[in-house]
Amino acid sequence: MTEKTITRAQLSEAVYQEVGLSRNESADLLEAVLGEISDALGQGQTVKISSFGSFSVRSKGQRIGRNPKTGEEVPILPRRVLVFRPSQLLKKQINDGLSAGGRGAKK
Repeated sequence: MTEKTITRAQLSEAVYQEVGLSRNESADLLEAVLGEISDALGQGQTVKISSFGSFSVRSKGQRIGRNPKTGEEVPILPRRVLVFRPSQLLKKQINDGLSAGGRGAKK
């Protein structure tokens, strides 16, 4: 399976193509949206995007882990992690794409 990555530049170009804003305005819009999402998550809020999914921050406590090479016990410090939960619609679209020969459905 080949991995493909979509960059900010590609997202900005897609906004330019679909919405008709200038390239600079499309890039500014994308940065503003990503900034709002980042700020909300940084404050511990949940971000829900209808028909796509929700992002939230979860706190994980300290625990003991193991170095797989040496078997030595190592403390893993408490931290906050980002969690993404896809919507049922997104899950369906991804699964329908797999059953259609590996191509994602584009609307």
